[in-house]
Formats: sequence, structure tokens, C-alpha cells
Amino acid sequence: MHRVEDWTIEAVERTDPDRALLLREYTGEMADRYYGRPATAAEVDAALAEDGSDDLVAPTGFLLVARHPGGLAGCVGLRLCPEAIGEVKRMYVRPGLRGRGLGGALLSDCARRAERLGVRTLRLDTRGDLVEARGLYAKHGFREVPAFNAGRYAEHWLARPVR
Repeated sequence: MHRVEDWTIEAVERTDPDRALLLREYTGEMADRYYGRPATAAEVDAALAEDGSDDLVAPTGFLLVARHPGGLAGCVGLRLCPEAIGEVKRMYVRPGLRGRGLGGALLSDCARRAERLGVRTLRLDTRGDLVEARGLYAKHGFREVPAFNAGRYAEHWLARPVR
């Protein structure tokens, strides 16, 4: 467990109910922004089924959950890939807690854990409309790279060394 001010950040198992709740919130927000309107429960269910997070647990990765004294705060995952690459997934901070440094703390903790697992490069893909996320990634050393996948929603591909 890593503590930053009043935040605690820890890896959780696939069965953790907080994990499921945060992943649903993350997916709901991504769907809302994609559709330009509130997504239906069925649309969120379909998105969760289409692009699951089951591999974000050992030995194929991890999902970190952040909490603060008021409850859940956010999450970030890492998918282990060949060639010492870790793919950052499901970066999410609850809306009322944004702008307080938690996104950076999650990325830093993710990088520390990735390094311990032998990862040398972090990468991710994101959409063009997620301007705030792209700003956060740039602030933490991610730079545009050539496309490394053909993800349905991928419009920007970013990477950075772990250190």
C-alpha cells in the first residue's frame, strides 16, 4: 500500500467490489463522453463486456484503487505486455476529486510497481476528446508515439520510460 497525503493506493483482486464500482463509473463516463449524452445501463454493460479488465490482476497486470477518508477516489490499471512494456489502462479519478494530484499519484505508483515487475516502458492509447487525460499524461512524461494497436477508440498513442 502507498500513502499520499490522505490517499491510500493499493492493488485489488478481481473480486473486490470497489474495483467493479470504479470500473463501471470509468466506463460510464467514457461512454457518456463518446455519445455526447448519458449512456444507458445497457450501453455501459456492453462496453464493459467488449473491453474487459479481467487481465488487470497478477500475473498479467494489476488494478490500483485509491481511497481517501471519504471513500473511493479513483483507479489505474496496468496490463503486462511482451518486451518489458506495461500498458496503462482505466485511469480514472472521480469528478469531485480531480485537480488535487491524485491522477499523478496513481500514475507514479503504477510506474513504481511496473518497474518492480521488470517493465521498462509504459504506454497507453486514448481518445482525442479526453483532453484532460492527455494533459495529465503529458505532465507525467508521456509523449506521442506511432500507433501500436488498432483499438476501436484509440486516436492518440503515448509512451514514456518507466524511470
